Amino acid sequence: MRSIPQPGGCSGSTARRKGDPTVLEGPAGGAVWNAPTIDRVRGVLYVGTGNDYTDIDAPTTDAVLAIGISDGRIRWAHQLTAHDDWASGCTVGGACPQHPGEDADFAASTVLISLPSGHRVLVAAQKSGMVYGLDPDAEGRVLWTRRVGAGGVFGGIEWGMAALGSTVYVPISDSMPTRPADSPRPGLGAIDAATGKVLWWAPAAQPHCAWGPGDCRAALSQAISAIPGVIFAGSQDGHLRGYDARDGRIVWDFDTARQVPAVNAESAHGGSLDAGGPVIVAGMLFVNSGYGQFLGRGGNALLAFGLQK
Repeated sequence: MRSIPQPGGCSGSTARRKGDPTVLEGPAGGAVWNAPTIDRVRGVLYVGTGNDYTDIDAPTTDAVLAIGISDGRIRWAHQLTAHDDWASGCTVGGACPQHPGEDADFAASTVLISLPSGHRVLVAAQKSGMVYGLDPDAEGRVLWTRRVGAGGVFGGIEWGMAALGSTVYVPISDSMPTRPADSPRPGLGAIDAATGKVLWWAPAAQPHCAWGPGDCRAALSQAISAIPGVIFAGSQDGHLRGYDARDGRIVWDFDTARQVPAVNAESAHGGSLDAGGPVIVAGMLFVNSGYGQFLGRGGNALLAFGLQK
């Protein structure tokens, strides 16, 4: 299955760097960054897609797709941001579309929720800072929209949401650069999946980085995880925090950016928390610490937490 048609032309030279002869051929883009969500009722997978890489628009970029499990066909596609033409060269000085967008990928997995009313809602969240409630039984018809973050290349919702019942918990990164018109708004929000109403908002704690003030951010980029009563959210400052699911109060805080004994080496060292989030199973919580690919501080620790005895 292709998320966009086979490339059939080129968008012309759109290089920004002097002397770069690069030609961006399109359509191109529509990358799937997230794990699919299974809908057993409809027999489909839901995925969110990324932006277009060229000036040739494809209607399945920055979209939510429903893909048949049995045949791999796209049953429906709902584009939520059009003309988001962007490539990495737009920030690092290489080839870039002529009219670059804001890089508003759907990087986080969609969340399928069954409401007490019997209706269902498919929640999708974007790096633009927008969250959408879609009707999975009406080809992705938009039920509600809500802006939660400012958004940007490293902004908005990056890697993953979580849900308890009919409440969706949304982490906001908003690392720079963000949308010029809005101020960064890192934090954690709770949204009613039925209406899109924000039930509470918890601004990110002031960053405290063990490595010092350089490259120290409060962004909640890492995917979050939830158990009844508590939401676990990792920050780029290296802290893994537990938030009360009822009101967003921080009830637990552990700084992972430290040297720790290791079972397979003399020691390991944590850093920023980003990308894949905490995994909770059999009374244990596991989280990887250390991420410095684009922003933050690298490390090499996999930490395991258990209940105190």
